[in-house]
Amino acid sequence: MHPSPIVIDGPAGAGKSTVARRLAERLGGTYLDTGAMYRAFTLRALRQGVDLQDPRALTRVVAEGELQLVPDAGGLQVRLDGEDVTAAIRTPEVTRAIHFIAGCAEVRELLVEEQRRLAEVLPPPVVAEGRDLGSIVFPAARVKVYLDASVEVRARRRLAELGPDAPSLEELEREIALRDERDRSRGVAPLVRVPDATCIDSTALGPEAVLEALQHLVEQA
Repeated sequence: MHPSPIVIDGPAGAGKSTVARRLAERLGGTYLDTGAMYRAFTLRALRQGVDLQDPRALTRVVAEGELQLVPDAGGLQVRLDGEDVTAAIRTPEVTRAIHFIAGCAEVRELLVEEQRRLAEVLPPPVVAEGRDLGSIVFPAARVKVYLDASVEVRARRRLAELGPDAPSLEELEREIALRDERDRSRGVAPLVRVPDATCIDSTALGPEAVLEALQHLVEQA
């Protein structure tokens, strides 16, 4: 039986992907981006033109789709129905629509089951990042982290990632604040910091400092 995954929860733009990927590499394990699963099926729903407010339609989109998360040198390749959609799932259109899939109880039930399966079959240690890992998916995980940062800093990081085609900083701040509100207030698996999670505020910390703090937690555990 695999050891329990290392789980990193937190809001959008807190730096989870960067440090989770680098921690998995440093530990010789596997990076698992659970948010990529919701993004991939959001992309599939958009392409099929289904009613995003119809739980049954969204459940079919997930149940009938074929998703593969393939570890590679860049961290993780996302393949949907045989197509590499690693870049396609990061578009603003997908980001704006992901809350429909993320807030659907039937979809989350399917994807939580798949996330638990992946944690058992991927090469350990698995470093997983998402929103509800410590509270719902892996409540027994020995290492739980809640990674946070101010809205302004998260928006600046996203601005740097998006490059010349990015919207204004003010617009990004509004989008991130709205997503925070949706993630924390949704009725199904909301974003929460569980009591046994260690909170790391990355507002004034670079990735290397966060990575060192994470590795120290893992060594302590």
